[in-house]
Amino acid sequence: MSVPVVDIGAPSATSIGALDLACRDHGFFLLEGHGLDELIAEMWRQCERFFDADIEIRRAIARDADNPLGYFDRELTKRKRDHKQVFDYVDPREPRRNRFNRWPDDLDGFRETLTEFYGQCAALADKTLELLHNTLELGDESRAIMTNEPAASAVRLNHYPVGDPVPEAERDGLVELGETALGYHTDPGVLTLLLQDDTGGLQAESRSEGWIDVPPRPGTIVVNLADAMQVWTNDRYCASVHRVLPMTQQRRFSIPYFSNPRRDTTIEPLPELVGSTAAAYRPFVWSEFMQARSDDNFSDAGAEDAQISDYLVS
Repeated sequence: MSVPVVDIGAPSATSIGALDLACRDHGFFLLEGHGLDELIAEMWRQCERFFDADIEIRRAIARDADNPLGYFDRELTKRKRDHKQVFDYVDPREPRRNRFNRWPDDLDGFRETLTEFYGQCAALADKTLELLHNTLELGDESRAIMTNEPAASAVRLNHYPVGDPVPEAERDGLVELGETALGYHTDPGVLTLLLQDDTGGLQAESRSEGWIDVPPRPGTIVVNLADAMQVWTNDRYCASVHRVLPMTQQRRFSIPYFSNPRRDTTIEPLPELVGSTAAAYRPFVWSEFMQARSDDNFSDAGAEDAQISDYLVS
């Protein structure tokens, strides 16, 4: 099972058919025709500047237990430490959200570029959802439920170094590193728009073929479906199980936009996609589910992290 490419500006019937099959099997596809090449090139430049900056610039904006935004180098997936450093921010255009953002000092143009990128990704997420709405042949009521809310979404800069991301002097007492650079997981929201550099290492779990590569392809943006999408479609489409292999020769950068629903949204299967069958999931409030996932990523809660399988109907 391959990862299809879809022109977001002019999707063909063939590419729509391939997209539908991929969403049923592994939940990944690639977008071209997005028109963001120049902005993406500037994002790569700013991303590299940030992670190559003096460590004290990053430590000054480090994540803590009260605020999940800013810099972090010891995130957990499946109770194992990831081989990565991250910078997280939410919508800078929203004053109520931007007050939680932590911006680095002495990096001219960083905040401005990341703000523009956020807005462009929010618009592209809407277009991508419209593509999925059309593929699923949804009615107006379902389309109004399956939406992207920029004020509840987030962007992350990822840096996967070769070796441990935490300085040696600070590793005592930390949770052990995972076997992969990023452990297998699904994203909790609607869908993710991902920039990946040309290093490689991203893999998806195909229902039909097991682990497959999601190879870098110049000029495209990776899309992977997330947990809310699987619930809304009542398991017709799958939340993408994915992982990143360890870096052995060179570091890797990636930049995801995590498209999320409104925080107060009740997530449950869409009636028109349930049809005459039973709903596979009981309803849950997305903000509570997201909070549980965020808490598990910051520190080891002593149990497996929250999953949509927790809400399966017996």
